[in-house]
Amino acid sequence: MKTPKLYWNSLRFLVVLVLAIGIFFRFYQLDQKIYWVDEVNTSLRVAGYRKSNFYEQISTGELLTIAQLHEFQSLSPERRWGDTLNALADNAEHAPIYYLLTRLWMEIFGNSITVTRSVAAILSLLAFPALYFLSLELFSTPRVGWIALSLMAVSPLHLLYAQEARQYSLWTVVTLVSGLALLRSLRLKTRGSWAIYAGTVVLGFYSHLISGLVFFGHGLYVGFREQWKSTQSFKSYLIASGMGCAILIPWIVVYFQKNSRLGGWLERDLPLPALMNRWLVNLSSVFFDLHTLYPQRFFDVELGKDFTPLAWGNAWGYVVIPILLLVGYALWVTVRKTPKSVGWFLLTSIAANGLFLMLYDVISGGQRSGIARYLLPSYLALQLAVAYLFASRLRLDTGRNLQRRIWQLAYVILLGAGVVSCAVSASAETWWHKYSCYYDVEVAELVNQAENPQVIGSPDRLSRLIALSYKLNPDVRFLLLPDSDRLEIPDISSPLFLFRPNEKLYKTLESDPRYTLTPIHPLGHIWTVDPIRTPADESRLN
Repeated sequence: MKTPKLYWNSLRFLVVLVLAIGIFFRFYQLDQKIYWVDEVNTSLRVAGYRKSNFYEQISTGELLTIAQLHEFQSLSPERRWGDTLNALADNAEHAPIYYLLTRLWMEIFGNSITVTRSVAAILSLLAFPALYFLSLELFSTPRVGWIALSLMAVSPLHLLYAQEARQYSLWTVVTLVSGLALLRSLRLKTRGSWAIYAGTVVLGFYSHLISGLVFFGHGLYVGFREQWKSTQSFKSYLIASGMGCAILIPWIVVYFQKNSRLGGWLERDLPLPALMNRWLVNLSSVFFDLHTLYPQRFFDVELGKDFTPLAWGNAWGYVVIPILLLVGYALWVTVRKTPKSVGWFLLTSIAANGLFLMLYDVISGGQRSGIARYLLPSYLALQLAVAYLFASRLRLDTGRNLQRRIWQLAYVILLGAGVVSCAVSASAETWWHKYSCYYDVEVAELVNQAENPQVIGSPDRLSRLIALSYKLNPDVRFLLLPDSDRLEIPDISSPLFLFRPNEKLYKTLESDPRYTLTPIHPLGHIWTVDPIRTPADESRLN
């Protein structure tokens, strides 16, 4: 039998190895996946462009090159920090800190996809020390922290958002740090510690507005911990969180002045079975990404026509059921075996974020809880519970030797599943979290097969055209057609494709007897446009 020192040295070696693998995957082929519409909007706003700028600077009815479209993705001397702030203010539903950091990074290193995504990748590394010290504060033992590090390092879900030019890596770090600051404040009970917590509240709100749910969960935790008595701790929490909220007021004013809101697509209703399917798939992706088994789009957030890998006898059930049982058992063991303060922290983190969004969707309709990135705080709490479960079951001084070996095997299998998922995901050009842009890679392949093709689109869908352009050949040109009852395509000598038109443009071209629209990838929203040439057209072309 191994001595405790030798045993835990072996565990640390395994964790360090897994941590190195996870860090490697975060920076591996950062420019590989489709730069989807949300990331395009990141670059647009960071570069200081608002949607109204499209109509002011992009000519309709004239052929445009990819380089001309990418001007909206790059910093320029004409667009300064004030323009970036104005662009962010026009979309105040997205808090500004991440975008300002990205602007600074692009000022130093340039405008490539690798540069913009590397901001999220670097920020994701800060989650490791934050998670470790939060685990240490919560469980008072380094074993849980070590295992939690390994689970996060090769978590497929955390990898996806570490490689995406959006604010979710930053939000993950701030969520962990704010939880740590709250626990330290409750332990130390000093003004300085509460001031630090107030600072994390400010950072949280200015990283993601959904942080309001996180801090509401903190309030529930303090209340349950202090049994809802009028204690100094609860008063200190109210003062610290109130100060943080007060500093958010200027951004809230901008939010309402600009009539900002999260995308309307979040309000689209889903049948409850489809919504529950998303909950399970998203939860499983924290530990093993099912997309490795089913390489097709899981979620259709526009129409709600999800692919459901559900037939409980197939690979879906064999993966999801064990993960679901493991997470449920881990949460039960943690709540039962640890001090009440630990259980309350995890339960309030889950309830205030994930459970709240789930109930909101079920009662009021919508698909917010089906979007994995909005439930990251709840997933972090569940990962901590799983880390505690393994830490308690792998101890040498408890349990039978056979049981301990079974738990060792389960731990290695779980890490192996994460490594495999990360390896496949990091090498892919598209993945389920690209949602509406999932099929852009296949669409680009169809367009690239043509010689000197033209892609027709609507000015109000320019972000989607830019996203597609990153996978197109340099010779592809773009034609933006305005809303009109009769449209003219100036050059019909090249292959024509219609990509993601708005309803007005589609109906105009469909009803025009001069053109025939043929869908070539219905899920990718692309059609060929075949002109019906007159003798005059043939003579001109010849």
